[in-house]
Amino acid sequence: MWLSWLNGLLICAGLIVAIGAQNAFVLQQSLRRQHAWLVAGVCALCDWLLVGVGVLGLGILIAQQETLMEVARWAGAAFLAWQASLAFRRVFIGQVLVAGGGGIQSWQAALAATLAVTLLNPQVYLETVVLLGAIGAVQPSPLGFFIGAAMASFGWFFGLAAAAGWLAPRLASPRVWRAIDLVIGLILAWVAWRLASGSMIP
Repeated sequence: MWLSWLNGLLICAGLIVAIGAQNAFVLQQSLRRQHAWLVAGVCALCDWLLVGVGVLGLGILIAQQETLMEVARWAGAAFLAWQASLAFRRVFIGQVLVAGGGGIQSWQAALAATLAVTLLNPQVYLETVVLLGAIGAVQPSPLGFFIGAAMASFGWFFGLAAAAGWLAPRLASPRVWRAIDLVIGLILAWVAWRLASGSMIP
């Protein structure tokens, strides 16, 4: 249970804590104090639902088929290795996360924009439903993995909303993001190796 929880926490954190439109949008709304908690909550809830569909839905189907388990294991390892290589590449590029333009005034507009930036990105389905579902299928406790992944998502988005003022100047530093991406790359590479070697399979 605890190992599965840790795997879910680390893998989801490695995938979610990266420079992207969703994080920039959350940071923007939080800095302007415009519906920050609504935006963070919607992002986290969408992740929670999608990961749940993957781990507790698709993952259960995968776990019942030995061939699908092997395909899921190797596909997951390959995808995580690719994501790790992207993180290592960003270490040398030195990108930054900066809040975008004007904030959104009404809560309805903020809700619509949050759903759009979260659900209209095809990669979110690959990462949450397919990848995390496949990895969750090979865990001793899929439920523990799901809880860990959900905690990483909720912790990141609400943490970003709560500490936006303190985080903003630091997240605008290439040096800070190089360190973050290095840690992300190491975590994802470690999990990819464990998947490929079979040490993550009960």
